[in-house]
Amino acid sequence: MTGTTFAGIGNEEERPQPADEFEVLLITGMSGAGRSRAADSIEDMGWYVVDNLPPNLLVPLVDMMTSSGSKVHKLAAVIDVRSRAYFDDLAQVFSHLDDLGVKYRILFLDAADDVLIQRYESVRRPHPLQHGRCLIDGIEEERTLLANLKERADVVIDTSSLSIHELSTKLYDALLGTGPTTVAVHIFSFGFKYGVPLDADFVADVRFLPNPFWVPQLRELNGNDKPVSDYVLSSEGAGEFLDSYTDAILTAIRGYSREDKHFVTIAIGCTGGQHRSVAMSNALAARLRSHQLNVTVSARELKKRHQ
Repeated sequence: MTGTTFAGIGNEEERPQPADEFEVLLITGMSGAGRSRAADSIEDMGWYVVDNLPPNLLVPLVDMMTSSGSKVHKLAAVIDVRSRAYFDDLAQVFSHLDDLGVKYRILFLDAADDVLIQRYESVRRPHPLQHGRCLIDGIEEERTLLANLKERADVVIDTSSLSIHELSTKLYDALLGTGPTTVAVHIFSFGFKYGVPLDADFVADVRFLPNPFWVPQLRELNGNDKPVSDYVLSSEGAGEFLDSYTDAILTAIRGYSREDKHFVTIAIGCTGGQHRSVAMSNALAARLRSHQLNVTVSARELKKRHQ
């Protein structure tokens, strides 16, 4: 774009280097086709989402996020292309991303004209390109403007007959693939004496296992320490429980992935949340990770000992 300069664009030595695995997703398409809904789902997948971003601001944003120290590795930008001038900006964006070696994809959302008309009439808002004309005139102008961009898109989704949940499922399929690996699992240990958590999908009670608290050399340790972990996992019933519980969780996760539920929280409790529940949480996480699942672990009560 003539007369515009961007931070980070200059000679080759000044250009920022992309972070490892940095990726840009451009979300565009017809107004009323579900861009905002798509952005919400994509944000849930772990992307940093920027809505209503003019294309000419995407270059400095990418430069900033690909600089050293940035913790953002997935940037999704919702771009509303409403004039031909925007395409000059987009061309420069694509060129700059190519120069940086940044991976990028274009997601294009579409819908039939009659569906778009129905959606706009239901919310009683004018189309952004209507300008005092008939609604269909604005839709047709936008469709003409976006024709080439649609052809270039990596993913095109027609939302005409999709519910919100069906759109989310299609987005997960397109961006992450299908099946259980699209479900993020969080496991946390807790102590029953501090209250049963209310935000867990599953709650397991491992108080049937021997308590390391009553072993003097283990009392001041916790389930993250190998002596405690070895003691708990070698206890009678521990392995059998983990085998059965892992199978049950995997069955549920397969079902969740089909039903557009992509986040599962598992709470594992013992009396004080220091030993057995911590060790069993770590062991369950290891088993689920062996099935290529994305699993995080935390311990709700460990900090209480030091307070």
